[in-house]
Amino acid sequence: MKARKYRLFAKARKPRPARAHEILYYPDEAQFVFDPGDLPQAGGVAVDGILLDAYSNAVVRAVEVVGPCVVRIHPMLDDPRMQGVGSGFAIAENGLILTNSHVVQGASRFVVITAEGRSLTARCIGDDPDTDLALLQVDQRTHIPVARLGDSKALRRGQLVIAIGAPLGFEATVTTGVVSALGRSLRGERGRLIEDLIQTDAALNPGNSGGPLVSSSGEVIGIATAVIAGYQGLCFAVASNTASFVVAELRKHGHVTRGSIGLIAQQAPIPPSLAKANGVKQVYAVFVAQVDAGGPAAKAGVLEGDLLISADGAPLTGLDDLLRALDHHSIGKAVAFVLIRGGRLMTVTITPRARKRS
Repeated sequence: MKARKYRLFAKARKPRPARAHEILYYPDEAQFVFDPGDLPQAGGVAVDGILLDAYSNAVVRAVEVVGPCVVRIHPMLDDPRMQGVGSGFAIAENGLILTNSHVVQGASRFVVITAEGRSLTARCIGDDPDTDLALLQVDQRTHIPVARLGDSKALRRGQLVIAIGAPLGFEATVTTGVVSALGRSLRGERGRLIEDLIQTDAALNPGNSGGPLVSSSGEVIGIATAVIAGYQGLCFAVASNTASFVVAELRKHGHVTRGSIGLIAQQAPIPPSLAKANGVKQVYAVFVAQVDAGGPAAKAGVLEGDLLISADGAPLTGLDDLLRALDHHSIGKAVAFVLIRGGRLMTVTITPRARKRS
């Protein structure tokens, strides 16, 4: 046995034959020069060129789909010195135009210029300053191509987006960028808190307001609403899921009646370890950034930093879910909210009150 063991040790010490692919070592004095001509080629075209072409083609296809749906909106104001312009896009075959609430403020009649250059008139049939959304109805019987609202929940940071509108009155202008953040909240010009915003670095300027923010598949995933002056790359759009809810309410009632629990919130990911420890399956929740003193949430014991997980058993994975949970049926009704605080699940009961209308 001992002799066999020594033979195995001797065999292990013998140098092994070189493999087919050996590691190459270069001397310290070796110099390397990058040659662009060495890039992989496909049909005589460099790969980076192919990628740029693919990017361009994605943008072009999306613009071809949504561009004809976009219109320029001019409020018909009594004072000729007051000139305004905004953007919008058709969402129904009967000439229903979605735009921003702040675009329609101060006017009751509007001139709508289509992508083909036709001049139409329209009136406002619904307005919701809380989400900065409004609906216009074209007076004339005409055909305007319709854009489709996509699922903003499917968006991810870094995703390509395209903004189409009439910045500074220049119609059919296209800019591109990426999704910088999701579920933002922002104070509007009149102090109203606008929630469930998409932050993007796609260039937006005055006149882009109300125009569509489009995914590479040609779906509208946001409605351009705000730019923070003096800061490049800080532009915001109302998420399409929130817009879908608001549009349904505006078409039915002309306004949106909703409950309020008195807090400022934003979408936030749930740390995986925290989710596992509490048996939570969802990836996102609603983070409480501020609680109004004396409001329903404060009275129920909700604190800043809490993560709202569900409302009456329905998951809260974003502000659009919270908006739906606080519809007109919730007003005056006790709602059970499940939240995470200090690493533990808790349940609090909040009774929403009617949110004040502008």
